[in-house]
Amino acid sequence: MNLDRRGFLVGSLAATVAVTARGTSAATLPDPKQPGVLRLSSQLSRIPGESLEEKMEKMKKWGFEAAELPGGIVGEEKKYEDACRNTGVKPSAVCWGSDKGSLVSTSPEERKKGQDSLKAVLKSAGQLTSTGVIFAPVFHGESELAGREIRKILVDTLPELGAYAAECGTRIILEPLNRKETFFLRQLADAASICRDCNSPGVAIMGDFYHMFFEETSDLGAFISGGDYVHHVHLASRIRVLPGQDNRQFIDGFRGLKLIGYQDFCSLECGCRGDAEVEVPKSAQFLRDQWAQATV
Repeated sequence: MNLDRRGFLVGSLAATVAVTARGTSAATLPDPKQPGVLRLSSQLSRIPGESLEEKMEKMKKWGFEAAELPGGIVGEEKKYEDACRNTGVKPSAVCWGSDKGSLVSTSPEERKKGQDSLKAVLKSAGQLTSTGVIFAPVFHGESELAGREIRKILVDTLPELGAYAAECGTRIILEPLNRKETFFLRQLADAASICRDCNSPGVAIMGDFYHMFFEETSDLGAFISGGDYVHHVHLASRIRVLPGQDNRQFIDGFRGLKLIGYQDFCSLECGCRGDAEVEVPKSAQFLRDQWAQATV
């Protein structure tokens, strides 16, 4: 008999969460310190418009609170500061990526260059009051090291980088990816364990609903595993189009975010079927409806 592994275990915390980031037992739901909130953001590339300010004006009109900024913000800080000030749209995270795996290179020199590059974008992110810099440690083909070796490098180097991030007023946000894109760091619980070992307020994690569909048994369980370390969320459907454009549901994950008292941004990172002028606001309403249905 074929079983839908997500459907079989969804809602069963005992089966999905062995140990959460807060150390609670598998059968215990966390007690949120504060009510979770849905604060919508989007990558700028998803929003139609000829100029930065036109895109942000549309976001504001459609109920988005923040814009996720691209990785190339160094030297462009004033452009984004002016657009945010003029439109009232806040910056959320900065999507930096892996820097071609430089931080986990086999070469100490390349690792040092990667650390310097990350520090530069962290400084700019802090200046822009960004939530944090999204860092995916490695994609396929970017490192010859084994997973355990990559993890050791991260645990050895991220505490210092995290301290620098906190000093700048921002964070490094680890992003788990799916197995089609990486051989390392695919679940929120694994990212949270790196944060625990680093023990730095400047090292955090995020969840991406697209990657989570392939790697997590339960969206709810994944976010509870991330716990207080979760400081950003990417929104995309099962086939990486706008939420609401296929059968991907977000209620289970939103329930998890409510249970951890999530306060940061949920940002569109996806394609779009149809006219974005019509479909993006429809997707925003779909997400608000899903959030309302995520009772805890």
